[in-house]
Amino acid sequence: MVLRALAINCSLKSDPNEASSSDTMIAVLEKAFAEREVFLTETVRVASLNIMPGVTSDEGKGDDWPALRDKILDHDILVFGGPIWMGQIGSVAKRVLERMDAFLDETDKAGRMPSYGKVAVAAIVGNEDGAHFSCAQLFQALNDVGWTIPAVAACYWVGEAMGSTDFKDLEKTPEIVSKTADMVAGNAAHLARLLKSAPYPDDA
Repeated sequence: MVLRALAINCSLKSDPNEASSSDTMIAVLEKAFAEREVFLTETVRVASLNIMPGVTSDEGKGDDWPALRDKILDHDILVFGGPIWMGQIGSVAKRVLERMDAFLDETDKAGRMPSYGKVAVAAIVGNEDGAHFSCAQLFQALNDVGWTIPAVAACYWVGEAMGSTDFKDLEKTPEIVSKTADMVAGNAAHLARLLKSAPYPDDA
């Protein structure tokens, strides 16, 4: 069973051509997913879009969220990437989570949100403490709006506090990061295949 994944890069850098450590971490996961016949179709630089503030699925003229929402829900796995800022996930990532709040009111007759049966993992980078807290923020919010979180669902790297070396600047990917990426991809692919073959029941 071939699966499709979409990555969203919640870097604060709006130019998709500007190097981003979040892109580098997403690329590590992309390779691990490909080995399991999960193909990452695209990485979306969220800050390059006009994701308007709000908690509905369409905030009106000029809002780029409806198209991104459709793209996200058209995939089996969401790779939610982003940096740590001030010890927590950045504002761009929080904007995405706020817009997903609309899922709570978009349920089917059985009360299932549009994200039901879809898997989410995290790709987190930073030069300060906060990887675990950022993942906790992400996973709690994503679970609240219907996403399924696999075991070992985060691949992260944290450099020296207040240091100048970014993940994208490393000469090679640390072995522990590669091993973690393999586990994240393996668990997410396994879970996504299970959910596609045996969806959540409509009488839950």
